[in-house]
Amino acid sequence: MEAIILAGGLGTRLQGVIGAQPKCMAMVNGRPFLSWLFEYLTRQKCTRAILSLGYKHEIVTDWVVKENLPFAVDYVVESEPLGTGGGIQLALLMAQEEDVVVLNGDTMFNIDLPEILAFHKSKNTITTLALKVMHRFDRYGIVNTDEQGCITAFEEKQYREAGMINGGAYVIKREAFLDKEFPQKFSFEKDFLEQYVAQQPLYGYCSSAYFIDIGVPDDYAQAQEDFKTLFS
Repeated sequence: MEAIILAGGLGTRLQGVIGAQPKCMAMVNGRPFLSWLFEYLTRQKCTRAILSLGYKHEIVTDWVVKENLPFAVDYVVESEPLGTGGGIQLALLMAQEEDVVVLNGDTMFNIDLPEILAFHKSKNTITTLALKVMHRFDRYGIVNTDEQGCITAFEEKQYREAGMINGGAYVIKREAFLDKEFPQKFSFEKDFLEQYVAQQPLYGYCSSAYFIDIGVPDDYAQAQEDFKTLFS
C-alpha cells in the first residue's frame, strides 16, 4: 500500500496557536500531527509514504529522518505552491502502485484503507472519495451519491442539518489521473473533482470512522482530547 500525504500547508488559521511551522507538525497531545498519521498508516499496513511538501519543508524532513518507521518515506517538494491538485500530481509521478491512497496532512479520518482500496478496485474508477456523514455544519460542502456510491454532484458550503462531506482521503488510479495532463498548478477539488464528476464515474465510500480536521483552532483543541484515546 502506497500513500501520499499532502503536508505542504502553511496553516494560516492556526498560526496564532502553533506559530510559523507547517501545519502537519502542529503538536497534538505531545506529538506532531504527522506522527499520528504515520501511526495510522502503520496500523493500516502501509508499505510506502510519499510526502508532498512545501512551506518550511526542512522542518518536516529533519523530523522524519529521526523517526524509526516501518515503511519507506520519500518526498516531493513544491518550489512554489501548486495547489492541492498540483501537489497530488507531483507525488503521483513518484508513485509506483496502480492505485494510490491520498491523505490530507491536517486531517485524521480513521477509515479502513484495505476496505476502501477494495471498494475502489471493484468500481474500476479513477478516483474514490472517503465520505463522512456530518450534522449541523457550515464549514464543508456536501457530496451527493446514488445508491451504488457513484457521485452525482458536489454542493457548495452552506449551513446543513446533515450531509456527506469529503473527508480528505482518496484512492486514485495513478496512470489514469496522470493521463489527464493537468497544468502544473491546479485545484484537485475544483479543477478535477467538480469538473469531471459529470464526465466519468467518481465514487464515494461512506464511513462512520473517527474524523477531525485540525485546520481551525477549535478543532485543533478538540484533537488534543480526542487523541488521548484515538488508537487505544
